[in-house]
Amino acid sequence: MTAQTHLTEARSGADTMHRIDAWWRAANYLSVGQIYLLDNPLLRTPLQPGHVKPRLLGHWGTVPGITLTYAHLNHLIMRDNFNALLVTGPGHGAAGLNSAAWLEGTYSELYPHVSQDEQGMRELFRQFSFPGGVPSHASAHLPGSIHEGGELGYALAHATGAALDNPDLIVACVIGDGEAETGPLATSWHAPAFLDPATDGAVLPILHLNGYKIANPTVLSRLAREDLAAMLRGHGWRAVEVAGSDPFEVHEAYAEALADCLSDIRQIQSDARRGVRGRAAVWPVLVLRTPKGWTGPTVVDGHQVEGSWRSHQVPITNIRSDPHRLAQLETWLQSYRPGELFDTDGTPAALVRYWHPLGELRMSANPIAHGLVQRDLRLPDWRKYAVEVTRKSEATRALGGYLRDAMAANTDNLLYFAPDEHASNRLGDVLDVTGRRWQLPIEPNDEHLSRDGRVFEVLSEHLCQGWLEGYLLTGRHGLLSSYEAFTHIVDSMVAQHAKWLHTAADIPWRRPVPSLNYLLTSHVWRQDHNGASHQDPGFIDHVLSKRPEVARVYLPPDANTLLSVADHCLRTRGLVNVIVAGKQPAHQYLTADEARAHCEQGLGVWSWASNDLDGNTDVVLACAGDVPTQETLAAADVLRELVPDLKIRIVNVVDLGRLFSPEQHPHGVSDRVYGEIFTGDKPVIFAFHGYPWLIHRLTYRRPGHDNLHVWGFHDYGTTTTPFDMCVLNELDRYHLALAALERVPRLEGRIGHLRQELLGRLARHHDYIRRTGEDLPEIRDWTPRRTS
Repeated sequence: MTAQTHLTEARSGADTMHRIDAWWRAANYLSVGQIYLLDNPLLRTPLQPGHVKPRLLGHWGTVPGITLTYAHLNHLIMRDNFNALLVTGPGHGAAGLNSAAWLEGTYSELYPHVSQDEQGMRELFRQFSFPGGVPSHASAHLPGSIHEGGELGYALAHATGAALDNPDLIVACVIGDGEAETGPLATSWHAPAFLDPATDGAVLPILHLNGYKIANPTVLSRLAREDLAAMLRGHGWRAVEVAGSDPFEVHEAYAEALADCLSDIRQIQSDARRGVRGRAAVWPVLVLRTPKGWTGPTVVDGHQVEGSWRSHQVPITNIRSDPHRLAQLETWLQSYRPGELFDTDGTPAALVRYWHPLGELRMSANPIAHGLVQRDLRLPDWRKYAVEVTRKSEATRALGGYLRDAMAANTDNLLYFAPDEHASNRLGDVLDVTGRRWQLPIEPNDEHLSRDGRVFEVLSEHLCQGWLEGYLLTGRHGLLSSYEAFTHIVDSMVAQHAKWLHTAADIPWRRPVPSLNYLLTSHVWRQDHNGASHQDPGFIDHVLSKRPEVARVYLPPDANTLLSVADHCLRTRGLVNVIVAGKQPAHQYLTADEARAHCEQGLGVWSWASNDLDGNTDVVLACAGDVPTQETLAAADVLRELVPDLKIRIVNVVDLGRLFSPEQHPHGVSDRVYGEIFTGDKPVIFAFHGYPWLIHRLTYRRPGHDNLHVWGFHDYGTTTTPFDMCVLNELDRYHLALAALERVPRLEGRIGHLRQELLGRLARHHDYIRRTGEDLPEIRDWTPRRTS
């Protein structure tokens, strides 16, 4: 029997349920084998303790629902010939997904040592949750996966992101009922308010309610059915429910329900694409109720296992030391009737061998999931948007013009996401060429809302990031802009994504996907109006703690460097890029050509602001970040006023990766270059955007580290003036100047007078802002000047 014969039978419906059940049993058998077996994969001999792994790791409880869904989706893909991805929220059910990819042949194609025979089956079993093997969750090793699943909550957001701008793609998304209790997943039900059936693909959520998480019942499984349906309907979903424990009854009902959902999806899309639109579409969601650990052991040692929380991980333990449990495992494995499912050489038997789609229609072989479907962005020349150095400018507003034209040139390959802050972050020019995505009713006072808008705004950092990750992992490009302090909300998400990127980079059949790009603005130093709740620069610490092959952080000091950095980041792949830039009017320091050269170098001496060109340096003033750069240059002016013969070197850092040693980070400069820039023996006063200890951590191996003194944010913040925010954390020009003076040996005899002068200026500032509510005129009106 050939693959084509099976396709013909799938389309005719011949013996469909029998074949689906056989494929499901085969996948379940392979999944149990992965959790338990080292050897004897076909049970040719009675099971012995040595055939069982010494450490049993894995999650059985969710697997039968995943494999059931995979089997039925395969049937429909074979029948209707459509393009599909499967995102599985219960990621620890990866044993089921490994089994599916092996049965489809994809696993053996990509990993030839895991062949479709007895030896390959043995390797499939042995490697699972085993040293040197593969993890128990759906990591990047898994063919067809775009979703890690190690942390719960993001499946539906990833699935939605994958569907955006993929009009012919259906993304099925299995949501575990434990995952459904998380905040990000709860928010993800908002997808119908944003998915455009005319231009996007479709998401089919499959809410698998098996009743339990690791040790407790789940909330949604205990809701009255009508209440759950009402909850979903309120979010724009029509619930289609399947429930049962008899396999063939469930097969019949599930096949009918899935076909109904797909028919509904096609009708919604067809109507929208013909211009027939009413209110927002009501999409189908499938609610599947089957026992947890279905088809596994019913009772172990007198305790119910199937249909209870006890089946969550490894239902039978201590097998190598307990003959009764060993026999129970063998009975469980034999219950799938492996002799019907596999030939004597271990290859899948005719009953299941071809019961899957062919070629790239296999969900485990979909090129979209492996980054193989990509297009480069068509980006404008960023120098067209450059700002003159003679005037103040809002850096992110300049970037907004660039992003507007980038969007106009990439209308199906680029999206922007923001938690309701796009215009607030001065990126509103983008709305000249596209709208904010919105499928719900539009009122007369609403602005820039459109069904096909390419700016996504929703007040959930989790949802913005999840959508963007799904979009990137399927080969497209994007940018997430957010208030700096609240990007911490997605700390865990960026950690998971960075791990995925790092793992995927070592997998030859995965192509690097476009980078995850953050623009952090409304940052700590200009949140003087909102106060302490909005003041936290620690996201960059978190990102730089990730793998150096993946993590990048940029602190452009002005609009032109921001343009250069953003253009660079949008062109990269396989990275997490964080750009921190203010949105308030600020000074411009570098021309376009100077900005390009400085950003390419990543850090360097600003000779135009320094006066030590003869090499006789007294002190180095270094800076990273826009406000620290401003205060550093102003501090240099103060020092020249107080000590005209003081030799000062100004160093600016754009790329924090340059501060690492080359052994620690691919962007790190050599000790020789580092010493040429910072000197090896002069005091360095470093004004930093974030927490000071980050700079010490990056440079602790560098020569002259004992001479490095870092000023930054110390968690002193409130509602106050912009300059007072710096004063509270001693990052202002007067504290920086004093720090420099105290560390120049030849000024030891004058330091008392100099300190008194600077403390007096700080006292005048203190009194003035409390009397007038604004900064001193000499602070507000200060402008940078070139010394060379």
